[in-house]
Amino acid sequence: MLLTIDVGNTQVALGMFDHKELVGHWRISTNAQATFDEARWQLVGILGADGFTQSDVRGVAISSVVPAMTAALRRVAPHVSSGPVVVVEPGVRTGMSIEIDNPGEVGADRIVNALAARERYGAPVVVVDFGTSTNFDVVGPDGAYIGGAIAPGLEISTNALISGTAALRMVEFSAPRSVIGKGTVEAIQSGGIYGHAGLVDGIVERIAAELDEPVTRVATGGLASTIVPHCSSVETVDPYLTLEGLRIIFDRNQDTE
Repeated sequence: MLLTIDVGNTQVALGMFDHKELVGHWRISTNAQATFDEARWQLVGILGADGFTQSDVRGVAISSVVPAMTAALRRVAPHVSSGPVVVVEPGVRTGMSIEIDNPGEVGADRIVNALAARERYGAPVVVVDFGTSTNFDVVGPDGAYIGGAIAPGLEISTNALISGTAALRMVEFSAPRSVIGKGTVEAIQSGGIYGHAGLVDGIVERIAAELDEPVTRVATGGLASTIVPHCSSVETVDPYLTLEGLRIIFDRNQDTE
């Protein structure tokens, strides 16, 4: 089996693949200050609770936007796997051309998402990843990664609103009864959910207009299922897209050995 690990700024998504089938998945909070021992025991504990042992795992694939976590997971991986470790970074084979001004600055998770979307849905395709930031990644008609957009995510935007005001408080991220909120809580929910949906629709439609041809629109990330029902521009929610991309990249790098 293959363990895939996607480290975001807020959460870590993990997936266990038996060949091409996702047989287990988990989400935990990102802790950039975790020691090697803490990271090892947490990962071993999660896998062990569902019956997975080191001998079951043939390899590990990692993408990370948190350097401290990347370093820790490089050390932890041999304790949960009997096989190789692939970290998505410059020099790792993806099979995707990166056609932006500085290819080295694009986040690993964005390349992983773009690759998985191209393999699953074809090109051109736009991926909207709802995480700490809301990322828009574009695969052009020829299958190359051609760039995208980055916007503040729903959670970080709401946190900024609450921290910058004296009378507002955190609310549950769910749609209110109506766009016209009947109280402060519903008003914040309306602005957050419908406002973010409008942001997504605006950017996706502008991307589609620049491509000037039919484009598939795919959403992923922890808040996708909350926001996409209120969007008009996104067709599909694929919650495990990043994990699938890691599986593809791991397999491609084994082919080169």
